[in-house]
Amino acid sequence: MIEQPTRTRVGVSIRQATKAYGVFRALDDVSLEVAPSEFVSILGPSGSGKTTLLGILGGFVHPSSGSIWLGSRDITFEPPHKRDIGIVFQNYALFPHMSVGENITFPLRARRLPKSAWPEKLKSALEMVELSGYESRKIHELSGGQRQRVALARAMIFEPGLILMDEPLSALDKQLRENMQIELKRLHKRLGATIVYVTHDQREALTMSDRVAIMNKGRLVQVDTPERLHDHPANAFVARFIGEATLLPVRRESDTLVRLGEQALATTHPVPDGSDLHLVVHSEKLVVADGSEHPASNRLCGIVTDTLYQGESIRVFVKLNGGGELSFRLPSNHAGRALMKSPGEAIMLALHPEDTVIVRDAG
Repeated sequence: MIEQPTRTRVGVSIRQATKAYGVFRALDDVSLEVAPSEFVSILGPSGSGKTTLLGILGGFVHPSSGSIWLGSRDITFEPPHKRDIGIVFQNYALFPHMSVGENITFPLRARRLPKSAWPEKLKSALEMVELSGYESRKIHELSGGQRQRVALARAMIFEPGLILMDEPLSALDKQLRENMQIELKRLHKRLGATIVYVTHDQREALTMSDRVAIMNKGRLVQVDTPERLHDHPANAFVARFIGEATLLPVRRESDTLVRLGEQALATTHPVPDGSDLHLVVHSEKLVVADGSEHPASNRLCGIVTDTLYQGESIRVFVKLNGGGELSFRLPSNHAGRALMKSPGEAIMLALHPEDTVIVRDAG
């Protein structure tokens, strides 16, 4: 492992940022603190405001109100080239007529750093992304994954205080994309860079991030660790957006009890107040009740309506006796197949009280 240069690690602070286009607010009073060396992903559906937020951080969009701070410096209206920010674009934005080395050192040229410092910085950047010896290659000679690494090296060579990434893996095929997610996570751990990463892919965000910020309609809905975001969503919108979840309407009975139809379900989590409540059922939290489940588990009974083979797992669809439908997954190995039921057969599922999560409607 190479020695990394000493860099100034700074956080970024978004303070009550709003971006309005007439009466439409693309960004609506957004505040977010990103700690030094933290990897935060901005996740949301199309039109949620995540691209506008990234544009404001990069200096390509000016907020209508609010401010952006990089460490102790107000950069709200600084031009992009003065912000000390590295950017990796969705299409990489590499120069096809330049070599790998020329692409990577372009930020040094743009910042007029002495040419005497370029060779050592290029050597370190190439080692960092495991492309040593590629400096003379042309861009068209590289694979998609190698181009992505060149874009990363170019964003990092001048040791910026903040790195912004705009869906940099979206052009890769599924297997390469998943491999690059792991590589990028490892690279972040080695460098300790502060990264803000925009994506519409929830699995990508959960895999790589220290925290994930969920956006909807220009506002932040929940900012949390991947585990808490998945297992303890703030509301029905987050629950539907994260993971493979079914939401079933329930009635509140007490702080730890709800009713699904006529069936009482216990939970270890406080049940919210209100009438618009939903049980969040993640497919991976359900198990077939065969006597081996926890004795305190809630039981859900129904009829299997369909099965779907998906390689590593089999997705089973169930119509509940009290109304409503859900699905769960079985591993596609021998043990999983032994628990499988055919369409039309009755089935009993178990859901541990710890996995029985109740949320309010998105509102």
